Amino acid sequence: MSSHEGPANNPLAARRKIPGSRIGRCLKMLAAVTAATVFATGVASAKQPGASGQPDFGPNVLIVEPSMPAAQIQAIVDAIRDEQVDNELGAQRYAVLFKPGTYGTAASPLHVQVGYYTDVAGLGLSPTAVAINGHVDVYNRCLTPDNCTALYNFWRSLSNLTISVTGLSGCRASGNFWAVSQGAPMRRVNITGGNLTLMDYCTAGPQYASGGFIADSQTGFIINGSQQQFMVRDSVIGGWSNGVWNQVFAGVVGAPPQSFSTTPYDPPPYTTLPTSPVTREKPFLYVDSFDHYNVFVPAPRRDSLGNTWSAGPTEGSTIPIESFFIARPTDSAKAINTALARGQHLILTPGVYHLDRTIDVKRPGTVVLGLGFPTLVPDNGAVAMSVADVAGVKIAGLMFDAGPVNSQVLLQVGTPRAHKSDPADPTSLHDVFFRVGGAAAGKATTSLVVNSDNVLLDDIWAWRADHGNGVGWTLNTADTGVVVNGDDITAYGLFVEHFQKHQVVWNGENGRTIFFQNEMPYDPPSQAAWTHDGINGYAAYKVAETVKTHEAWGMGSYCLFEIGPSIHAARGFEVPDTPGVKLHDVLTVFLGGSGGIDHVVNDTGAAVNATNQVSNVVSYP
Repeated sequence: MSSHEGPANNPLAARRKIPGSRIGRCLKMLAAVTAATVFATGVASAKQPGASGQPDFGPNVLIVEPSMPAAQIQAIVDAIRDEQVDNELGAQRYAVLFKPGTYGTAASPLHVQVGYYTDVAGLGLSPTAVAINGHVDVYNRCLTPDNCTALYNFWRSLSNLTISVTGLSGCRASGNFWAVSQGAPMRRVNITGGNLTLMDYCTAGPQYASGGFIADSQTGFIINGSQQQFMVRDSVIGGWSNGVWNQVFAGVVGAPPQSFSTTPYDPPPYTTLPTSPVTREKPFLYVDSFDHYNVFVPAPRRDSLGNTWSAGPTEGSTIPIESFFIARPTDSAKAINTALARGQHLILTPGVYHLDRTIDVKRPGTVVLGLGFPTLVPDNGAVAMSVADVAGVKIAGLMFDAGPVNSQVLLQVGTPRAHKSDPADPTSLHDVFFRVGGAAAGKATTSLVVNSDNVLLDDIWAWRADHGNGVGWTLNTADTGVVVNGDDITAYGLFVEHFQKHQVVWNGENGRTIFFQNEMPYDPPSQAAWTHDGINGYAAYKVAETVKTHEAWGMGSYCLFEIGPSIHAARGFEVPDTPGVKLHDVLTVFLGGSGGIDHVVNDTGAAVNATNQVSNVVSYP
């Protein structure tokens, strides 16, 4: 979370209390319209279907279809909006899934406002199979009447549908609003008939935003506005308005040309790569022409440009829903492991899963797909999830919350030095988010450890909480967000914030990062408490001295030291001085508070502090 003015002291103080009865009434109303829509009975597997033959995804997955009255659909999305729009650190989670067809008209548009922990997705095989005439929006959140911002708009998603922008008047008529910050991806979205605006300039005027991530999409003109940083990958866009600190494009048709320079702001700080070196799009749920549910797994691509679907069907494979164990928060880790051991894939439905042991993913090619931001909490200090050193595992749409007992790791991918991966079938993590503190007191030494080779990190946000519950230098303790030990790892959209030592440590060879965003910890109580080996602070992104080959593009580290009297980090980035290690378009930013960052990379780059906000280095060495 970034702000020129620093974080709010208590962003939850203005949170509205929404009675639970309203959404309950709407669920009953929707069930009365069509018995095939919502199921409230327990289920362990898709092999136990509901009355219509549709899998039972539980009460917090709402499946709507075009035959339903428009007023009923609007009532459902409005009820979820009212419960979730201010529910930043609550336990409620929802997925709203649209079956193929058209929703809303120009005369009677559908308006979906997306709040916290809400996953809005189409159920078509192509984004064009689900068309919404109207808006699917995220607006500024008003913490108080005079403090409205997008800086806290986390943990929501939009995917696999078409939005034909229509129906709102005045300021809102100009485009579809997606004013988000970290942890709020947009994937496989087709926007027509208007702009896509990544800031909300209608609620209390233009306000700060700190995001975000778009992939495999097609849009008209995009208004970046106040977005301090943003990553767009493998998409087609109709233009881009401006930059602030760090806007990165990889494999994007219509992206602005490369223009990152030593001068902040002008020209715009654009990092533009013509293609993405190796990618795989996120798996997704869909309904085929026989009304049967499946999960589609896109194939890997190399040197990719543009989205996977507008020129023809996405390449990949289909897994029938019968091959999945559909878990609820009431299912134990033992039951989930039993299903995985017998060869099933895994769908985690919305909710918070309290774990007494590790979820073990051992079989190659396993898909673990979350619906509605399912959140895994290890209550006893275990590793929440461990992936064996096997090829082709896909982990998508999950949150990991640190528990009250310290976990050494929240998610571990592979075993050290096993080297059993397959470059033709990489393991991939898509929209995987970590949180230490915030919702509740939690501790984890490292959030994500990648030991396997040939892994794709595709939109990762690891956050040691700077506000909420259980937050403080000695309360939500966490050394490092991400440690990479494997070789040939590629990261797109790596967001890592507020950890107490290095934010990222990269030990593997042939690593690549395309877009990195970081905030150093806000709360070191003194310089003595945040010093190692005679060096002030910890670099945000540390490449080990033993590494011979590493390359990264569009890398930003920001500081806001608000507790200690004068806190300094010696540098934002530390890398070995060797020809094979190269950084492009790297910056540090002073957000406020005390002290600053003294250099950008090693001993290169001007300091950022109260007299110099931004420092850019175009290339290193």
